[in-house]
Amino acid sequence: MSATILLGTQGWKVRAWVGPFYPHGTKAGQMLEVYSRAFPSVEVGSSAFAIPAGPVVEDWSAQVPSDFRFALKVPQQVTHERQLTDTERIVRRFLDRVSLLGERLGPLLVQLSPSFRPTEENQAVLEAFCASLSSDYRWAIEFRHPGWMTGATLDRLRAHKVATALTDARWMPRDMMPELALEPTADFAYLRWEGTGRRLTDFSKVQLEKDRELALWEQVVATLAGRVSTIFGYFDDQFQGHAPHSARSFQELVGLESVAPEAMREQAELF
Repeated sequence: MSATILLGTQGWKVRAWVGPFYPHGTKAGQMLEVYSRAFPSVEVGSSAFAIPAGPVVEDWSAQVPSDFRFALKVPQQVTHERQLTDTERIVRRFLDRVSLLGERLGPLLVQLSPSFRPTEENQAVLEAFCASLSSDYRWAIEFRHPGWMTGATLDRLRAHKVATALTDARWMPRDMMPELALEPTADFAYLRWEGTGRRLTDFSKVQLEKDRELALWEQVVATLAGRVSTIFGYFDDQFQGHAPHSARSFQELVGLESVAPEAMREQAELF
């Protein structure tokens, strides 16, 4: 089996990308449509702070091809404020809204707070939450405390077919990722590249060399490709300084075609 690999970035509406990635003159309202020419998927971070309005979701869907996939973060009301307790109503509202994406809906990311520690009580909370999740959707959980990465936790997620988000970030040892890739907890994988170095502020160019790290992740993807059906992966600007470059470079590293900014600029007359 060889997995379908869908790579992209965490978000698309970044003004600093105009020129280095988006053609000059690209307006904010055009960015998603242009983005979808280069990448087949995107992670929506704004949904963590507010459930998007119905017309907004429908507009997103209308701007991209039918095979494009949106991954969305579950609201922080669920993950941070209530820490997975008494969340059924919020989750239901969230699902009702994102379901407007139809076939373009990808996985849903439950990004836990670092304060959600692997206590006995929280392990019971996690079990109840996973058991409550609808099997009609693809769910991934990102732990931000390394103490969660145990066999018992992975078995719990596997029992409910919830993916373990694999991350390149300061809160999780990178050398754990190849081992976690050997036994995925769902039939798809969810990867995130956040970065572990200094905070970057210029998102128009690559500022950090990450060839060694990406070589490791190439092996992670190779391992996962024989174990899952689909691999979703999203780069943050903080990883190298310019997420579109990171995503394109990794596409090439794993043998996928990439779309160069020059090719996108050639289509600027469409505006």
